[in-house]
Amino acid sequence: MLAAGSSGLLDHLYISFWIPTAVLCAALAIKLPTIIRLWRDPLLRAVGGLLLLACTVFVFVAPSTIAWTNRVTGVPNISAPWCYSLLTAFAGSCLLLIIAWRNGLSERSPATRRAMLWVLCTYAGVIVALWVLFFLADASVERLRDLDTYYANTPYMRELILLYLLAHCVAVLITSRLIWNWVRTDGLDVWLRSGLVCLVVGYGLNLIFDALKLTAVGARWTGHDLDRLSTNVAPLAACLSAILVAAGFILPHAGQYLHDRWRIRTARRELRPLYVLMRSVNGSGVSFRLYATPELQLIRRETFIRDVLLGLARHIDEAQVRHAYAAALALGFPPERSRALAAALSIQDAAARKVRETDGTGAENPDTTDLLQEIGAVSRALRASGDLAAVRARVTDPTEPGHRAPAAESGVSRP
Repeated sequence: MLAAGSSGLLDHLYISFWIPTAVLCAALAIKLPTIIRLWRDPLLRAVGGLLLLACTVFVFVAPSTIAWTNRVTGVPNISAPWCYSLLTAFAGSCLLLIIAWRNGLSERSPATRRAMLWVLCTYAGVIVALWVLFFLADASVERLRDLDTYYANTPYMRELILLYLLAHCVAVLITSRLIWNWVRTDGLDVWLRSGLVCLVVGYGLNLIFDALKLTAVGARWTGHDLDRLSTNVAPLAACLSAILVAAGFILPHAGQYLHDRWRIRTARRELRPLYVLMRSVNGSGVSFRLYATPELQLIRRETFIRDVLLGLARHIDEAQVRHAYAAALALGFPPERSRALAAALSIQDAAARKVRETDGTGAENPDTTDLLQEIGAVSRALRASGDLAAVRARVTDPTEPGHRAPAAESGVSRP
């Protein structure tokens, strides 16, 4: 009963080959704009070619495509050497890409070039051998799902099956080892490291695929039947592997893209308190543009804030800034935070002062270098109304350190 139950479970283990195909196509679509923009980068072109080759593999290994190929060519099982050639080419391409990706184009030593040439020649020779063995074999009975085990004892087909599995296994094993060594190096970007981990797991599942296939074929050699490992479980491992490999190539690019978008939106949101204050001073804000990118929206907001601050700067009381800074330090704030709080407090008062003044009075040629560079910190300080109130109370309290000189002594009217 246990044997029958496990057999039934294996019969239901199936995942459509079109699912990893769709994931790989999505990965290619995400990469494509960067590939087109940086077409001169051979590594990016290689990644695009590898993803395209992976998509091609899963399109042609689908049983419906296998039947179509056999029917169109009129040769039973012609899909076998074709699919195995694509799979072998993909394995060799992965190995070449990892060697080139890790070492970089400018750091290719003679040993690296020899290794890449050896991989290229070896896997090209394997592909030629696959076709020679197929035409020498007698494989007249079409098999769509279980060709490996059905022809496991057939002369020349036996060697063909063993050759492609061993070639694939060796390439995946070396690639996994290279990526794993790369993952353990220091200084990697978190997104690159995550992508490499996905690649390691994906190639590990490829090794499981090879092990399952070899186990099922070996069982046939010894007179046993473990065909379900080849026809049910191995394709599942291959599909999951393709999804993880696609994720491995997507993560470094998509993760960095999402990180940049998040950083830009966060910066724009942090500038809102200062932007609202400058809009009240100016009377209007940045005009709305429907198709403005997040980067452009951030640049326009920063430019608007700095432009209004330049006009507002002559209304800022420098003595008040110094006293507010001393008060913030006395309250225990760090120097950078104290400078931001002092600037925010002085900008609030300058904005109120500018609204009341009509005679154009104010300081001549004020130094606004630091203020214009730290608008993010100032805007965050404006959001902390409790901290600003504490600093203002300390400045206006004559019994506390950091007390500001009376307005009459400083020559500037209090708001």
